[in-house]
Amino acid sequence: MDRCIVLVDAGYLLGAAASLLAGEPSRSRITVDHAALIHGLRERAEADTERPLLRIYWFDGAPDRVPQPEHRRLRVMPRVTVRLGALTRSDGRWNQKGVDAAMHAELTELARNRACSDVVLVTGDGDLLPGMMAAKEHGVAVHLWAVQAADGDYNQSEDLVAEADERRVLDRVWITKAVRAKETGGICAPPPAPRPEIAAILSAPLPEASLGTAAERPAEEPPPHAAPAAARNGVEERVPTAKGVPTPKDLAALRAPGSQPAPHPASATLRWSSDKGWVDRPGVAAEPPEVASMPTLAQLTTAEQRWADREEDITTVGGDPYEVGQVFARRWMSRLGDQGHFQKLSGMYPRIPHRIDGELLRYAARFGLLAHKDDQIDEHDRYAIRAGFWREVDVRTAAEHAQAGE
Repeated sequence: MDRCIVLVDAGYLLGAAASLLAGEPSRSRITVDHAALIHGLRERAEADTERPLLRIYWFDGAPDRVPQPEHRRLRVMPRVTVRLGALTRSDGRWNQKGVDAAMHAELTELARNRACSDVVLVTGDGDLLPGMMAAKEHGVAVHLWAVQAADGDYNQSEDLVAEADERRVLDRVWITKAVRAKETGGICAPPPAPRPEIAAILSAPLPEASLGTAAERPAEEPPPHAAPAAARNGVEERVPTAKGVPTPKDLAALRAPGSQPAPHPASATLRWSSDKGWVDRPGVAAEPPEVASMPTLAQLTTAEQRWADREEDITTVGGDPYEVGQVFARRWMSRLGDQGHFQKLSGMYPRIPHRIDGELLRYAARFGLLAHKDDQIDEHDRYAIRAGFWREVDVRTAAEHAQAGE
C-alpha cells in the first residue's frame, strides 16, 4: 500500500518539547494545541514520504489507562487512533508502562499486513529497535523523527538512529507552531477578587456556649498565620478545623434574636460543602427551602444542549480545574429561568449549595481530576474548581451591575 503511517511516542515528543522550550521535561510546563500538532505531523509526514496519510497512532500513558482530557480530544480527531499504556508513580516520578510494547506490536503488525509503504516513528527509545528491524524486513521504509535537543546533543538511541532509513529533526520553529511554554506563576485565569468579609468571619469572637467553660476547655488562640493564609492569592483556602475557627454552629449562635441580618448568611464560612453532603449539626438550621430547591444543571439542560456540552468538553475544555468550574457555572447561569436563584446564590459565597456543589464535582471528575488512590478529587483541585465557579459568578454579577448603571 502506497501510504504512510505515523507512530508517536507522546511521552518522548512532549517531554523533549518541554525540555527544549521550558528547560525541563515536565509536560506540565507546556501548553499543547493538539489540533495544530496533529495537522503539523500529517502535513510533514506526507511531504517527507510523498505518500498520503493513512493514520496517526498516538501512544501515551494514563493512570489506570483512563483517558485524560487530551486523549479524549485526540481520539475524536480524524485519522487519529489513541493507544494508552499505564502511568505509575514511583520515587516521585511518573513512569510509563506498556507504551513501548504497544508501539512495537503495532509497528510489526502493520508491516506484516503491508498496511503501508512508509512508517514515521517519533520516538527516542531503543526498545523499539527490534520492531524497526522487523518492519524493514517486510519492505517498509522507516523514517525516524527527533525533537531538537535542548543541549544540542542527541535525545534518541544511537542504535535507533543508525537503523533508520530516513531521519529528520523537528526543530524549535516547527515545535512552537503547536507547543508553547507556560508562563511561570499564576493560573490560567484571573483569580476571584478577595472577599473582605471572610477575614471578618475569621476574626469574629466565638460564643461562650460553643467553647465551654474555661475549666472544661482552656482557651487557645488561633495560629497567627491562619487568617492571611485563608486568602492567599485572592483564593480562599481551607482552614483546618481547630479552636479559634468558627463553625456554622458558632456563627449561628452569634446572631442573637432580634439582631440585624448579617450581610452574608451564617452558612457563608470557609468550610466548603462537598460531594459527601452537608452535615447538619444540632442547633444549626438546614438549608432554606428556596436554596434546597435550586435546579441542577442536569435539570436545566435539554437533550440537544447535553450533546453540545459533550462536544465542547471533548474539543475545547482543557480540563484545568479552574477552567472546569468556570465552564460549569457559565452553563448553569445561562440556563436559569428564574434569576432569583442566581441572586440567592451570589449572596451565599463562599458555600455552594450541596446539590449544585455535588453536581459540579461529578462534572469535574469526567476530566481525569480524580485521585485514583481513593477516587476522590484532590483537595487543591477542589479549591480551584470552586474558585473558578465563583469567578464566573463574579463576572456575571459585575456585568449585571454595569448594565444597571447604564
